[in-house]
Amino acid sequence: MRYSGFKVIKEALTGHKGWTPAWRDPAPQADYDIVIIGGGGHGLATAYYLAKQFGGKRIAVLEKGWIGGGNVGRNTTIIRSNYLLDGNEPFYEFSLKLWEGLEQDFNFNAMISQRGILNLIHTDAQRDAFIRRGNAMMLNGADAELLSVAQIRARYPFMNFDNARFPIKGGLAQHRGGTVRHDAVAWGYARGADARGVDIIQNCEVTGFRIENGICKGVETSRGFIGASKVGCAVAGSSGRLMAKAGMRLPIESHVLQAFVSEGLKPVMPGVVTFGAGHFYCSQSDKGGLVFGGDIDGYNSYAQRGNLPVVEDVVESGMALFPMLGRVRLLRMWGGIMDMSMDGSPIIDRTHIGGLYFNGGWCYGGFKATPASGWCFAHLLARDEPHPVATAYRFDRFEKGRMIDEKSMGAQPNLH
Repeated sequence: MRYSGFKVIKEALTGHKGWTPAWRDPAPQADYDIVIIGGGGHGLATAYYLAKQFGGKRIAVLEKGWIGGGNVGRNTTIIRSNYLLDGNEPFYEFSLKLWEGLEQDFNFNAMISQRGILNLIHTDAQRDAFIRRGNAMMLNGADAELLSVAQIRARYPFMNFDNARFPIKGGLAQHRGGTVRHDAVAWGYARGADARGVDIIQNCEVTGFRIENGICKGVETSRGFIGASKVGCAVAGSSGRLMAKAGMRLPIESHVLQAFVSEGLKPVMPGVVTFGAGHFYCSQSDKGGLVFGGDIDGYNSYAQRGNLPVVEDVVESGMALFPMLGRVRLLRMWGGIMDMSMDGSPIIDRTHIGGLYFNGGWCYGGFKATPASGWCFAHLLARDEPHPVATAYRFDRFEKGRMIDEKSMGAQPNLH
């Protein structure tokens, strides 16, 4: 079924009796050409592009829970490509370009809103760094504009300009950045992959790998053994636990990242704003809630809940930037499990085990990378070579000293 405005009108007039399920609920087959572990955004996007762009057949996505129940439904919905380093900026710009045509591509309303993102500047040194970042963005084909205080005040008059502990001295804007409805991304990719013959198997937990003579022959699951010529792993914060079943120890730690949403308000935030003097970011959802977050919790955890010190830190940063937040009630909060790599950048690579491939270590950047991650992982699985914009995302970069440290913070995951 193809969605359209005409279809919506027709179903409204005929009692909504013509809608069909967005994707099938198939039983797993005995074997597949390619099995993708993880039914989040990255896993579903990989399956979609494998089938659509690379002619893949007999593909399955295995999800231990339900589609949209993991990090893809637990984030703050921001998309952008305002990166500095050559290893990152081409990749994220590729992703942003895919976002721009995604709804037409998979025929699903993902509520993509390019409302712009603004990174605030609070010191002279920070201005110099952001000028360099903006130049790097433009050299890689992305858009960037340095805004004055007057320009920012005209757009966000409610910010603390006159009595701020961290004075606002300008900002770096990417007008093509914005937000996307997170779970709609999962649903759209699932529907598109299913329409191209991909089996999406929910409630199917992978419990082990069958490895013979250094080659992965398939996976053991809660629904029996499933053979595969190639197995791709894309399970975000559960990467360490999953790959341990294959005898691998990853250069990744799992941390909790909390996010928050306020009660619904009339439109007050025209775009996405990030605080330059602390890790705080905020946007307004289409329902009216202010969506915001900050740093990861400083300890390792697989729990999808956080702790009060981080809540306090995030709210303090928000109040420093937007004093009006003190009048707003918090509606809810949640936590997602972040797979934090040692340099803050992801990994899309083959493992030392034949037929076993890995996609993870996305830190804070996982959601915005969804289309490019899926495309590049599909490219790797189909052709056994990295995509041109993902050549730096190798396991061996830590061994060879080719880290992609966007923040220049060192090899410690909680610093990224």
